[in-house]
Amino acid sequence: MKIAVIGAGLGGMAAAFDLVKAGHKVVIFEASEVVGGLASGFKEPHWSWSVERFYHHWFQSDRAILGLIKELGWQEDVMFRRPKTVAYHQGEFYPLDSPLAALRFPGFQFPWGILRFGLVTFYLRYLAQWQSLENFRAHDWMRQWYGERLYQTLFQPLLEGKFGPHYTEVNMAWMWARLKARTTRLGTFRGGFQVFADRLADHLRSLGVSIRLNTPVTQITKGRERLLKITTTSEEEFDQCLVTSSPAQLARMAPELPEDYLKGLLRLKSMGAVVLVLSLKHQLSRQGYYWFNIPKSAGYPFLALVEHTNYLDPKFFGGDHIVYCGDYLDPDHEYFRLSEEELLSRFIRVFPKFNPDFKPEWINKVWLWRTSYAQPVPYLNHSRNIPSIQTPLKGLFFASMSQVYPWDRGTNFAVEICRKAARLMMDSV
Repeated sequence: MKIAVIGAGLGGMAAAFDLVKAGHKVVIFEASEVVGGLASGFKEPHWSWSVERFYHHWFQSDRAILGLIKELGWQEDVMFRRPKTVAYHQGEFYPLDSPLAALRFPGFQFPWGILRFGLVTFYLRYLAQWQSLENFRAHDWMRQWYGERLYQTLFQPLLEGKFGPHYTEVNMAWMWARLKARTTRLGTFRGGFQVFADRLADHLRSLGVSIRLNTPVTQITKGRERLLKITTTSEEEFDQCLVTSSPAQLARMAPELPEDYLKGLLRLKSMGAVVLVLSLKHQLSRQGYYWFNIPKSAGYPFLALVEHTNYLDPKFFGGDHIVYCGDYLDPDHEYFRLSEEELLSRFIRVFPKFNPDFKPEWINKVWLWRTSYAQPVPYLNHSRNIPSIQTPLKGLFFASMSQVYPWDRGTNFAVEICRKAARLMMDSV
């Protein structure tokens, strides 16, 4: 078959890998100038590694992406480290990434708070099934079983930070998935995610896949006989097409989809992301902390501060210290309209709280990245709302992070669902 894949993220390229190995002719259309999707990166001339636009890492439990890397024979280039993650409590930051750190965390009531936290978390990780949990709002379930104090200290900030005004409506299966699959050791690819994406793209090209960058698809319609017509600046017909973009983009591109399917796509809610990346002359966190989780109620202008070079050595970035300031927001939030200078002014006002010695003169360079599609919002019984991979339009398939539920978005589950889509495409013939 002649197959189109729309989107050169890691998921789309993984699907193309399976399809071309099975003997099909594959063309990937990518609107951007680079491959990698939301995991793509950028690089300064004096850096030996790239930096991701939106902070990314892998967990040791990420079987799909690590399995793909093993198939390619590149596992020696995967690095796992255990950086320090901290939580906010009453104006201070405390490590909370190990049992010993939990014992020392002042937000817990000792000993009953610790015991309750351990028992409930054990139940969720090893005994609970997500199908029953999606009937409950995480806001209600966690208040009942973890207790009000622990919920307000640890879990409400996480939910509110990820989902903003929608946080009380998110179902408990989403939280279950976070506790079930995540690990304290975090992984990356030697040279950065962009190096991995570029190597995968080059490998696909060597197998015969055509990757067309700077080529946005504007429409997918029925073509001659049972073919699909893909419209860019020109028109081309394919036997099948896999779309790996957002539900809203699919709805715009494929107006011939049945009304019920289109309505289902447009009902899906997602949060956007705004990330400001800074290159600094000096280390910001003198304690060497990597990830600062910050509750909205604390009054900071962002959700998380991530000091990338407290995870990876600054020598990979020419001695620069790389810091991310990120937030998940509704796409109509003012942060999507403010300029880089305006956001920088707001964000660095709080940098002295992380390091009293900070001065604006420390800043080498700043980059601003925004996307309107970053975090799907799973409401009650969300599994009923997931669009099918095989759409009602003959030959058209859809695989996105809105369909990896109950798991959270990320490159691992993007690869998993896109490879599943590739199998369905081949089996449907």
